[in-house]
Amino acid sequence: MTDPSGIVVVDKPAGWTSHDVVARMRRLLGTRKVGHGGTLDPMATGVLVVACGKATRLLTYISAHSKTYDATIRLGVSTITDDAEGEVVATTDASAVTDSQIADAVAQLTGDIQQRPSAVSAIKVAGERAYARVRAGEDVELAARPVTVSRFDVLATRRDGGVIDLDVTVDVSSGTYIRALARDLGAAAGVGGHLTALRRTSVGRFSLDDAATLEALEAQGATTRLIPLAAAASQSLPVLTIDAKDATALGYGQRISAEGEGTAVAMSDGEAIAIVEIADGTAKPAVVFAPAQ
Repeated sequence: MTDPSGIVVVDKPAGWTSHDVVARMRRLLGTRKVGHGGTLDPMATGVLVVACGKATRLLTYISAHSKTYDATIRLGVSTITDDAEGEVVATTDASAVTDSQIADAVAQLTGDIQQRPSAVSAIKVAGERAYARVRAGEDVELAARPVTVSRFDVLATRRDGGVIDLDVTVDVSSGTYIRALARDLGAAAGVGGHLTALRRTSVGRFSLDDAATLEALEAQGATTRLIPLAAAASQSLPVLTIDAKDATALGYGQRISAEGEGTAVAMSDGEAIAIVEIADGTAKPAVVFAPAQ
């Protein structure tokens, strides 16, 4: 039996790591070749794109897409992890923070910004994960990096004593840390802040509408929710339609003539042949799905 190849969009449950989901999906799909496109922290829920077989080679391109999240940010309390899973390091009465100040802080964090990732992250520092250094007692401060927050909408504001809870929706570029947004929003308001809830609602064109829970996948069979490689590739990248001759050339790793520029999936007769980089009138294969026989 041929191993399955395609994408399953999982609605990740709270308390599971992304690696936990991959391990479960290996069993449900009956193959070891399974990966995910974009880590979610254990406390987070929502869209986790899981690929198997040849489709795992799409994951680099899928994870580069923008993402949408629903989140709750608490102003007035800071934690070591910038989310609810870490110990509280500071508490400040936020009751005097006005809606106007919150709006100003949100505006500062919208658009093209420089963001310093949370110290407790998987980013490597001198070959070691930042979170491991923090747990070992080191004081880690990562370098800021450019990210884009194209939408930062406050949907609801709840005031309870000295804290303010904000329900927000954000559209962000790949590599944006939502808990860092919560931290920086609190810092801009002068009272500190952290993330108390997070749900990813989309990764590129894959959304909760496409997602299934692990319980549903267990009951229905994971392969019943498998988006085949060709469909998954065409949802993830622009399509370059080619003929059989060009398909054979790409299968041999050769360049073909093509107009335009950028990354695309080359499709022939409904089959995903390769991911190509188009420039200067040619398409160069970066990933070949269908090698020439």
